[in-house]
Amino acid sequence: MPETKKGFVGWWQNTPADSTAKTLFVAISLCLFCSMVVAAAAVALRPVQEANQLLDKRRNILQVAGLFEDGMDVNEVFTSAFEPKIVDLDTAEYVDEVPNAAGEPFTVADYDDVAATSDMALSSELENDPAGLGRQARYQMVYLLKDGDGNLDKVVLPIAGYGLWSTLYGFITLEEDANTIFGLQFYEHAETPGLGAEVDNPRWQAMWNGKELRDGDGELRITVSKANPSGDAANYHIDALAGATLTSRGVDNLVRFWMGEQGFAPYLEKLKNGDL
Repeated sequence: MPETKKGFVGWWQNTPADSTAKTLFVAISLCLFCSMVVAAAAVALRPVQEANQLLDKRRNILQVAGLFEDGMDVNEVFTSAFEPKIVDLDTAEYVDEVPNAAGEPFTVADYDDVAATSDMALSSELENDPAGLGRQARYQMVYLLKDGDGNLDKVVLPIAGYGLWSTLYGFITLEEDANTIFGLQFYEHAETPGLGAEVDNPRWQAMWNGKELRDGDGELRITVSKANPSGDAANYHIDALAGATLTSRGVDNLVRFWMGEQGFAPYLEKLKNGDL
């Protein structure tokens, strides 16, 4: 008579293969094993994912500044062309470091202004919130493009705000006068394909080129609307997207927010006057 084994081995041998207990055991074991594999892969691939995210961000900055070409070394061109800076929105001044409650302060090399929006220590809740952000990081990255003589040629600023279905994240590039728009581009959103997603249409993006933020009196006049202005008003107007009223309104709100007093207006004034 064969020896009866005890413990788990005995239970396994003596339990029918189609029993509920055995089926649940196999299913749970398989799930645990797969979750361990996925977790290990996520940890191992995180540096690659972060490098790809940084590469995509730099590619978008090069594109909105008119420097991107197919086949170029994005990291090399970005590093040689741009001088990233951190701006304290409260003072409109550059800072070298951002406080970090976890230990070492953030520097230009590792600060993430999008991630900082969800950090209670680095962001503030917005009472007047036309862009629908909820919270705003107090420190923002800007990207200075200098000419051959070291003078400011363009500045690239991050922008974000809610459209119809999603928060749109992008960049706006201003000329050296800190008022004339060179380009606008979004790199992340989930707006409706064929409607709100037309913010990615090069023909619509081209409408921003040469438009001005403020008039001679300093009044913020840039707007996205269905109106068809003539004369001086046309210098500050971009046509709304057809069939995408809420997305267009969201873009109008977010651009006016970030170019306004709660956003980069104090910084742009100092930049224009050469005070930085």
